[in-house]
Amino acid sequence: MALKAVVEQRILKDVLYSLREKKGAKWRVLVVDNLSMRIISSCCKMKTITEAGITLVEDLMKKREPLRNVEAIYLIQPTEKSVKILVDDFKEPLNPQYKVAHVFFTGACPDQLFSEVCKSAASKYIKTLKEINIAFLPYESQVFSLDSPESFNIFFSTGRSPQRAAMIERVAEQIATICATLGEYPAIRYRSECDKNLEVAQAIQSKLDAYKADTPTMGEGPEKHRSQLLVIDRGFDVVTPLLHELTYQAMAYDLLSIENDVYRYEPSNTGPEAEVLLDENDELWSSLRHQHIAQVSAQITGKLKKFAKEKKMGSGDKATMRELSMMMKKMPQYQKVLKQYSTQLRLAEDCMKQFQSGVDKLCQVEQDLAVGTDADGDKIRDQMRNIVPILLNQKISAYDKVRIILLYIVGRQGISEENLNKLIQHAQIPEPERPIVDNMKLLGVQIYQDSKLRRQKQVDRKERITENTYQLSRWTPVIKDVMEYAMNDSLDSKLYPFLSGRSNSSSYGGSAARSARYGHWHKDKNTLDRKSGPRLIVFVLGGVSYSEMRAAAEVTRENPKKSWEIYVGSTHLLTPEAFLSDLRDLRAVEG
Repeated sequence: MALKAVVEQRILKDVLYSLREKKGAKWRVLVVDNLSMRIISSCCKMKTITEAGITLVEDLMKKREPLRNVEAIYLIQPTEKSVKILVDDFKEPLNPQYKVAHVFFTGACPDQLFSEVCKSAASKYIKTLKEINIAFLPYESQVFSLDSPESFNIFFSTGRSPQRAAMIERVAEQIATICATLGEYPAIRYRSECDKNLEVAQAIQSKLDAYKADTPTMGEGPEKHRSQLLVIDRGFDVVTPLLHELTYQAMAYDLLSIENDVYRYEPSNTGPEAEVLLDENDELWSSLRHQHIAQVSAQITGKLKKFAKEKKMGSGDKATMRELSMMMKKMPQYQKVLKQYSTQLRLAEDCMKQFQSGVDKLCQVEQDLAVGTDADGDKIRDQMRNIVPILLNQKISAYDKVRIILLYIVGRQGISEENLNKLIQHAQIPEPERPIVDNMKLLGVQIYQDSKLRRQKQVDRKERITENTYQLSRWTPVIKDVMEYAMNDSLDSKLYPFLSGRSNSSSYGGSAARSARYGHWHKDKNTLDRKSGPRLIVFVLGGVSYSEMRAAAEVTRENPKKSWEIYVGSTHLLTPEAFLSDLRDLRAVEG
């Protein structure tokens, strides 16, 4: 089942619908914090929420008007800040914020905070208190995010060790809620080249053991013993988030100004600025997002011609924005569908404009650097001849030049300090951006040549380049190889060992039981029906790129006979620019 659908079902069943059976108000207020607001927005439509008895959605963090005759549902994170506001809402017995409170925590509530709630005046107003264990953002059907971009800085910077333990604890709890939501108790593996991954894996295991003790059926079912959770740090593949990608979604998010998945553009008829949300509710976008840009325009035109023929609308051989506009006027009942076509045509056109304005030349050099060979498969002897003209070109941005420099360094497995300084000087990289290059070493990349340093090991790369491969898309994200090896039980156990005592063939038993603590508030143990096959959950600490999201979909599509479900996610989602910004900002706290 798609991750969004699972989460929506859980929220409706375990939160909103669960209160229908209770005597009391027909209509209630839903109070959410930032994460739970994003969770709700990503998988639930407002109509569905209203039909479940919600008359108003309020932001916990903002000042709210008292509604003393209305019951409130709090869907919040169990953090100090959120719990304090909850308690403060009922600190005045004669002037409470709401009539009663039904509190649902997104994850496990720490004992200290739970005690504070019990001792507070708010406890008299709380009629429901449960942990629903959904502390993550279901971004797409196979993609999740912890909505925690600051974790990159805390995890990789040498100057933030004191905050790392708390961050790992929080991340572990969030990952555990993903497993709990899916009903999985997976064997955990981690990338051994980064020591901190073991710490994260152990923290997740501890959280999972607690969930397993509370719900013994978690992880049971045919082939569930094969389910795995891979814990990987961003240093496992620094090439993928540096490249200009030419598949539709990754290309659009790299080259265009898309904020919060909203694409804004000026319509051709000089009307007001138009905007569209790029998500899985748009079937056309979903069908195109992983296609190569060379196929997208033709696919849109083909789909439009088919639609027009079915509706007897008449369409020329080549769809244009003007022709689409005329269709919408003639057939207003199909305006919504036709607008989707016009939006995707415009988005594809905008991508191609950027590509033809110089990105095409960057792609050629980047692919040669990443793969180490040219389009004919011949090894490139002198990469410097290819990159210097790029670095000297004043029309190319500093960030794009930095991407080229980093790819060169990674491919060479380090260069001399003198050569790096010359490259920086040729490219005229501003001083504030210089740390982007230097800080890459914190991800395990060898910046300077040093024969004494041990080189990081990598999984064997599969040969995927064929005569049908696009010349400017020869690189395959490392994560695709990792996923396929894991599914086939051939992932290197030295590079990706199982946690001690666990393997993909173990029979899982429970561990020491955890107190439910909840008394008359009751801890809900309901679980959804689970798919019978195994699941592979890949967690990248430090950001996952849109190319890697695509890879998860490709592995699923290319292995239809296998029963695996694949999910990939991270602390946050990465565009190349965001990756470089993350690297640059490590300097502010290093030391």
